[in-house]
Amino acid sequence: MNKMLLPVLALVLATGALHAQDGRYAEGDDANTHYGWADVLRVDPVYGVARTEVPRQECYDEPVVRREGGNTTGGTVLGAVIGGVLGNTIGKGDGRKAATVAGAVAGGAVGHGVARRGEREYDDTVTRCREVSSVSEQRRLMGYDVEYRYHGDVYVSRLNYDPGERLRVRVSVAPAE
Repeated sequence: MNKMLLPVLALVLATGALHAQDGRYAEGDDANTHYGWADVLRVDPVYGVARTEVPRQECYDEPVVRREGGNTTGGTVLGAVIGGVLGNTIGKGDGRKAATVAGAVAGGAVGHGVARRGEREYDDTVTRCREVSSVSEQRRLMGYDVEYRYHGDVYVSRLNYDPGERLRVRVSVAPAE
């Protein structure tokens, strides 16, 4: 009996292997599904626009006026101190405070003016930069609209590849409700 069972088992396995090789059924498909080939009639590439924001730095030169030399703060303070001391020595009695204040104000003004005479002005340029972003638009291939004929009927599908002249199709049959 074992001798007879072995050839029958081999025949069943070979039939199943041939049946799987012809592409009629794939794993996960039921008995109502099979595969075939359709003739491709037309392939139209489908393009879309991809937008990306690109940050960049934009720089420009700005003219400025610079001052060099002379310490006006130091000149003002020194002039105010000297003017205050002189006013204090000149004034007498109750007028001494007023003379000190007046001397400090006058000395500060004189000291400031003297310090400014030592300043030099010159023109210069400063480079200023800021972040700006620009939008870059790029045309990209999104897929293919494929028109194909299977058993006399024409179908259209969007694919992510160009199938060439023939397209493998999965055919599934179910009762209409």
